[in-house]
Amino acid sequence: MIEFFKEPNIDWMGKAKYFYALSAILLLAGWVSIFSKGGLYYDIDFKGGTNVDVRFSQPHSTDDIRKALNAQGLGKSEIQASGSGALGAGTSKEFLIFVEQKTGGDQQAAEDASKAQVLTALNAAYGPGSFEVLGTAVVGPKVGAELRRQAVFVTLYALGGMLLYIAFRFEWVFGAAAVLAVFHDVLITLGFFSLLHFEISLTVIAALLTLVGYSMNDTIVIFDRVRENNRLLRKEDFAQIVNKSINQTLSRTILTSGLTFLTVLVLFIMGGQVLRAFSFALVVGIVVGTYSSFGIAAPLVVWWHHWKDQGAATAGTGPAAGNKPRNGETSTARLAPAGRR
Repeated sequence: MIEFFKEPNIDWMGKAKYFYALSAILLLAGWVSIFSKGGLYYDIDFKGGTNVDVRFSQPHSTDDIRKALNAQGLGKSEIQASGSGALGAGTSKEFLIFVEQKTGGDQQAAEDASKAQVLTALNAAYGPGSFEVLGTAVVGPKVGAELRRQAVFVTLYALGGMLLYIAFRFEWVFGAAAVLAVFHDVLITLGFFSLLHFEISLTVIAALLTLVGYSMNDTIVIFDRVRENNRLLRKEDFAQIVNKSINQTLSRTILTSGLTFLTVLVLFIMGGQVLRAFSFALVVGIVVGTYSSFGIAAPLVVWWHHWKDQGAATAGTGPAAGNKPRNGETSTARLAPAGRR
């Protein structure tokens, strides 16, 4: 395995207070921005709108259509090449144009107004008779609200499933720490979306779920090494075992996270407007998710074990003096799952 560091000896747990302070600053800045602006910025996927299906006599690119709509104040519209008309290289004869729902009025009036705006923009850019409208459909605000609710539930279900798995595979406190760290990653990423005025769309939800899985995988790698080292280093303090485990997986973390980060960074810089919010979520999420594995999840587990040991000593419910474990051995002995101790 490629090693970027030769036997590093970094005291990660000694720096836990700085990690907590950094996370507190990022969370505070992001969520102050969210509350001060009245919430997150939602894409038209969640706000509702009118879908206009248009077929041209000549092929065009999505960038050409976007420029035509921008001239009429429809810059936030979503444009997608339709399957039957797609010609490759970003060109097509048929497009689905999704225009944001205007507030006020009934549904039919909103549909007619959106269709008229699209027709005006395309007539001005390409001339009458150069295209035809195949159909229109409306996605109401209630559907958008339902999509937002489902997006929240999907994320919570994913976190709940991971909590159950890690609690079964390791110990419940490991699962709780991992889920809190991933929840911390999602909150910070949403804060950055508010600070930099990015919109939340369905593709961003997909990126957030990808972030959840990526961050959790990195955390599990560290926890698994903690469990292995605990069997070999029972005489050492639990915090030292965690430090050693993080240092041993540091090269792996830098290699996998670094290469993934470079990939999504290129996607963010060169992917165009359609992929900008999606790739931005991954860029922020990979950095924050990697950091939270050793800066949030691991210190939480160490803190819990120390708190439990201190509570047992204070209550006088610990083991007899002659059998008293050395350096927190009791707390870490349960790291191995049943049947493997």
